[in-house]
Amino acid sequence: MPQPLIDINGLAKTFGPIKAVAGVSFSVDKGEVLGFLGPNGAGKSTTMKMITGYLAPSAGSVFVSGYDVARDPIGAQGEMGYLAEGAPAYGEMTPHQFLNFVAAVRGFKGVEKERAVAIAVDRTQLAQVLHQSIDTLSKGFKRRVGIAQAILHDPPVLIMDEPTDGLDPNQKFAVRRLIASMAKDKAIIISTHILEEVDAVCSRAIIIDRGAIVADGTPGELAARSRYQDAVTVEVNSTDAQGARKALKALPGVNDMLDISLDGDMRGGGAVLTLFPEPGQRLIEKVSALVTERGWKVRSLVAESGRLEDVFRACTTADAGNGGAGQ
Repeated sequence: MPQPLIDINGLAKTFGPIKAVAGVSFSVDKGEVLGFLGPNGAGKSTTMKMITGYLAPSAGSVFVSGYDVARDPIGAQGEMGYLAEGAPAYGEMTPHQFLNFVAAVRGFKGVEKERAVAIAVDRTQLAQVLHQSIDTLSKGFKRRVGIAQAILHDPPVLIMDEPTDGLDPNQKFAVRRLIASMAKDKAIIISTHILEEVDAVCSRAIIIDRGAIVADGTPGELAARSRYQDAVTVEVNSTDAQGARKALKALPGVNDMLDISLDGDMRGGGAVLTLFPEPGQRLIEKVSALVTERGWKVRSLVAESGRLEDVFRACTTADAGNGGAGQ
C-alpha cells in the first residue's frame, strides 16, 4: 500500500501540568480532505503547529511525504503549504511583494517565480488589491493572501487553519471551490469550527476534545450517529395536537419525543413533535400511516437526517452520553 502523505502516531504536547494534546494518531492519504473539528481549547491549533514543525511535540511522531518532521523539518516543510491561524504576513508589504518574497524563499527564480505568483494570485482572486499594503486590507483579503502563499509552490500537503475565517459568503464559496479543485492531488487538513465547511469540502472529519480524538469518519458516518438520524418531525394543528402527542409517543420504535408547543404562534397554535427512533428503527412509514388513519390535519411531515452539530455537541460536552452520538 502507498504510504499516507501525512502519518501521525501518538502525538502529544504538554505545557507544564496542562495536557494540550494527548496521544493523537491518524493518517491522511492523497485525495483526502480532512476536517479537523473541536471546541476552543481542544488542541486543534496545537496539533496543526506540531504537524507543520512550528512546535516541537512532547511525544509522538509526524511524517509528511515520508519526511520525519522532527528530524528533517526543512524537508517536510518543503512538501507542505501552511495557512496559520490569523494568516500572519508582513503588513508593510503589498501582496505582490509578499508573494514574490515567499516564492524566492521557496526557491523560485525568474520566469518560474513570476508564473507561480501569477497562478496563486489568480486562484485566490487578489488582483484588485495586489499593490495595496497588507496592513490596509480587510480581514477577508488578508486571509486570501495567506491562502495564496500556502498554495504558491503547489505542495502535495496543505495544512489550513480556519481557511474561510473572515470571508463573506461569495468568498467562502470561491475558497471551498478552490480546495475541492486541489483535493484530488493532495492531502489536505482543514481546522475549522464551521460545521457547514465539513459538508461542503471534506471527505472525512475528526473531532478532537480535551486533546484526544473522540470521533473519526466521513461526514455521512458521523451524521448517522446523530439522534436525528431517521427521526421524524410532524407539525399538527391545535385541535389534533393533544391526541397526536399521546398516540405518536406510544408508537412502537419511538425512543423519545421533543414537543414544541405553538400555542399563541402566528401559525394558529398546535405543536411540532419530533420523534426519535430506537436503534435500527425507521419511523416515517409508521408516522405517516398513523396520521392518515387518524385524519389529523398536519402542516408538515419530515423525515430528518443526521445533524453533524448534534454529534459535535454530544462528543464535546460533559453530558455527551445523554441522548447523543456517544464517543
